[in-house]
Amino acid sequence: MENKNLFKKVTHLIKNSKKVMVLTGAGISTESGIPDFRSPGKGLWENMDPMEALSTRVLFNYPEKFYSVGFKILSSMRNAEPNEAHYILSEMEKEGIIFGVITQNIDNLHQKAGSKNVYEVHGNTRVGSCINCGRKVSFEVLEEKVNKKQIPPRCDKCGGLLRPDVVLFGDPMPYVFDLAVKEVRTSDLLIVIGSSLVVSPVNFLPDLVDHLIIINATETPYDYKADVVMRERASYALRGIWEIIKS
Repeated sequence: MENKNLFKKVTHLIKNSKKVMVLTGAGISTESGIPDFRSPGKGLWENMDPMEALSTRVLFNYPEKFYSVGFKILSSMRNAEPNEAHYILSEMEKEGIIFGVITQNIDNLHQKAGSKNVYEVHGNTRVGSCINCGRKVSFEVLEEKVNKKQIPPRCDKCGGLLRPDVVLFGDPMPYVFDLAVKEVRTSDLLIVIGSSLVVSPVNFLPDLVDHLIIINATETPYDYKADVVMRERASYALRGIWEIIKS
């Protein structure tokens, strides 16, 4: 009964908002088989220091280490398929219920599910680039070179170091983050799904809206501010919300 009331409250907030943005984190992709980063006992960073695996310090100073450890984590996400939560958000965008999705994820699953207005504030695993001449290459080119033991992979044009277009620890935020901030500032409601809201600077986005919904398996620092907090799996929560909206 409690969930039914929460679903109704969420639906009421959505229907009474002129503009709704969604922010997603790793928790939306766990049902696609991608482990999140911080869940106790199973998060990716439980047994690994992210600064040692996915940082600019390691990429530039110890590229062999980066490509034998960190790159494998990025590459492992690429075969995942969207789950029900991704597809529902895609439908919500098509129907004009939400304006777009800001994602901390680099797994490309929102696009695979059909979402069009996606702000990838931590980059993606579709392309890479040369740090010397800026030439873009597909992620498959990086994988091919690494599989052929060409570590670190080099640009065929100038010989510069190739890197994935993922925001690593030590990288500045991309321009798309500024665009995401502008969208949130002009929104009535932000729905956070599967994010622990502890990674800066994305975690200050909830401060920019009057209304906030949080759907996450564990507590977040912004639970106190939220109109509704749901401790549920993303697909279960979105299915319940979507069914009420459609009816």
